[in-house]
Amino acid sequence: MAAIPISELTPNARTADPAGTASGATNIVAASVPEELLLRAVVTTATTNVTIKAGDNPPALNSGQGDLTAACVVGTNWIGPLTSARFIQSDGTINVDVATPANVTLTAFHLPRTA
Repeated sequence: MAAIPISELTPNARTADPAGTASGATNIVAASVPEELLLRAVVTTATTNVTIKAGDNPPALNSGQGDLTAACVVGTNWIGPLTSARFIQSDGTINVDVATPANVTLTAFHLPRTA
């Protein structure tokens, strides 16, 4: 299981583009506020499914809507913001599964509400 660090976006400031983290089959993003989270999936060779797993109920009261699967094409793909009511796990994380891990680099960005 790969832990994906969160890159903070600072309002009214420059943020260097982080390199991202090579994904594993299952990835964890420690996001206490998914509504402020954007995921960047950079795909290198072929379309790959990236799945945001439904959360635990509770606290994810809308987890019954199920997983979100995005067919990410070669290049840069953006996923989010996400809703905590659907995706947050009981430990405050978001679980992200990648169908072909060697093909994807993930980066998580936090966009604070003060932006």
